[in-house]
Amino acid sequence: MQFLLAFVVAGPLVGAVAALLPAPPGLKGKSPEQAVLRHGVTVTGAILVAAVVLAVGFDHDAPSRFQATTDISWIQALNVRIHLGIDGISLPLLLMTALLFFLCALYSYFKLPAGPSAKAFVALLLVLESGTLATFAVLDLLLFFLAFEMVLIPMYFLIARWGGAQRQAAAWKFILYTLLGSVVMLLGLLLIGLQSGTFDMVALASDNGRELSHTTQVLAVLAIGIGLAVKTPMWPLHSWLPDAHTAAPTVGSVLLAGVLLKMGTYGFVRILLPATPDGMATFAPYLGAFAAVGIVYGSLACLALARKGNKGDLKRLIAYSSVGHMGFVLLGIASMTPTGVNGALFANVAHGLITGLLFFLVGALKDRYGTADLDTLAGATGAALYGRAPRFGALLAFAAIASLGLPGLAGFWGEMLALFGAFDPAEGLSRPAFLTYMSIGAFGTLLTAAYLLIVVRRVCMGDPKAAREGAAAPVVLADIQRYEYAAWSPLVALTLLAGLWPAVLLGLTDPAVQKLLAGGNS
Repeated sequence: MQFLLAFVVAGPLVGAVAALLPAPPGLKGKSPEQAVLRHGVTVTGAILVAAVVLAVGFDHDAPSRFQATTDISWIQALNVRIHLGIDGISLPLLLMTALLFFLCALYSYFKLPAGPSAKAFVALLLVLESGTLATFAVLDLLLFFLAFEMVLIPMYFLIARWGGAQRQAAAWKFILYTLLGSVVMLLGLLLIGLQSGTFDMVALASDNGRELSHTTQVLAVLAIGIGLAVKTPMWPLHSWLPDAHTAAPTVGSVLLAGVLLKMGTYGFVRILLPATPDGMATFAPYLGAFAAVGIVYGSLACLALARKGNKGDLKRLIAYSSVGHMGFVLLGIASMTPTGVNGALFANVAHGLITGLLFFLVGALKDRYGTADLDTLAGATGAALYGRAPRFGALLAFAAIASLGLPGLAGFWGEMLALFGAFDPAEGLSRPAFLTYMSIGAFGTLLTAAYLLIVVRRVCMGDPKAAREGAAAPVVLADIQRYEYAAWSPLVALTLLAGLWPAVLLGLTDPAVQKLLAGGNS
């Protein structure tokens, strides 16, 4: 188990180095480009298999205990250790990350985005995978920071070199926002580690902030929270996200939404809730307020983009929807209750599956049609998916209704539990304030349903009025291809599984959350 977890974290780095080397003569296939793309599929597939074996070997009777642990001294002067481990909180995120990277590598094998070099693309993808997996597996504050920062450079180049229009500006905006947030976050992590005498996240969770004064906790939450909020992204620190999603290649958008945004909310749960509970209680009402505003703001922005005549970009719309969905995650965390935090973790995974699927679909639609402009896609010669590519249209409608939180699909449970957590927040928090946030969040679910149903109607059904007025011959669209079935079917299946059987996920997270909020004593 220890070896498996170390392999899951470090294996992609070894694969990234190997991707840059010349392929052996017997493995080149038809071309060097095909060989390196096959290498990416092989490495990410091996990491996924290792993660699944790790999950099978996980002791499901003790999900609150860290398992597959490695604890080796690294920098003795600072008492920094190479400490790895997984529990019921990190295991689902680890599995989802490994799955999404494999699906992205598989999709890229058949649909490589236009760019300078397949070798560089695969190497950057594998470095990005290693950084994200390490973020969910490390148990040392400084290692967490290094893993957190490790993802920035590969994502920057994926956007800047393989992205679409305005990619350079979007990549610079992404890197500047996240780097500035990370500088402040590092100060907060150092403050906690130096004041408590340890950077070990397990020891800090068990201590539950007893070694840190109230002022220290408040300063640490403010500093670390800003860095995490930028990555989440929390309103009003979200403005880098729509540009990055719009410019990124399809797999970049999938990974950005499905994995990178989860790193921020994971930091709130893993570090701030257990290590600085008093500081979190001080800022929880403000975090809840920002979350509630973000829910409504994201939905209103999507409604504006979906409106006829606004030339809204479908990728940009889904990016703004992430601001709203991650608002529910932050609201659940702000409640500081087991119900709310479990809802936040569930919503994290559900958002990764559903929004990852949505970005796959929109990217494929843009490849087929040459644009993601909603007015064009809704015109008489637009997508009209139900008539021209019925399976594609049905899958887009499925992903949309899953995203709006239809009961029986994964998007429902996380948002519902987050609202329940706000209904009865932790002791010491203002219940009237959180009831207000809950009401705003509930209103946001109606707005979410409105804009997603508008998108489905316009893209899948087209514009009947424009069709009656007559137009050029309709564009012929290819329906779902075999490789697309292979890349998208797992996300559909898991969305159904999590929606119909939420205990699969909650059975892992709940004991770990209970222990986390009890300071390691439960």
